[in-house]
Amino acid sequence: MTRLATLSPRLGTLDARTARPAPKQADAELLTPEHRAWAYEVKKRAGWKCEDCGVRGGNGGVRLYADHIKERRDGGAPLDPANGRSRCPSCHGRKTAQARAARMRGT
Repeated sequence: MTRLATLSPRLGTLDARTARPAPKQADAELLTPEHRAWAYEVKKRAGWKCEDCGVRGGNGGVRLYADHIKERRDGGAPLDPANGRSRCPSCHGRKTAQARAARMRGT
C-alpha cells in the first residue's frame, strides 16, 4: 500500500508574542484647526468635566475627549458644538462600543 505525501504549508506562522500591530493613525479630519477649536469649545462648555460621570479633566485630571453625540459616520454634524459631549476615556469607550454595536445590528 502506498502512502500519500503531505504538502508542507505555504504560509508561515505568526508569533503573536513578538508581532507588533501597525501604529494607529488619526483620521486627518481630527487633526484640523477647525476640529481642535470645536473640541476645545465642547470641553470648555462642560467645565472641563466628563458630562457622563463628572470626573474632572484638564491639568491634574484625566484626559477628556470631545465626542460626537451622533457620530460623523452616522450623519452627525462634524463641527456643531451642539453635537459634542465631553467624555472621559471610560465613558467615551463605552459610548463608542454601544454606537458600533448598534451600527452592526442595523439600528
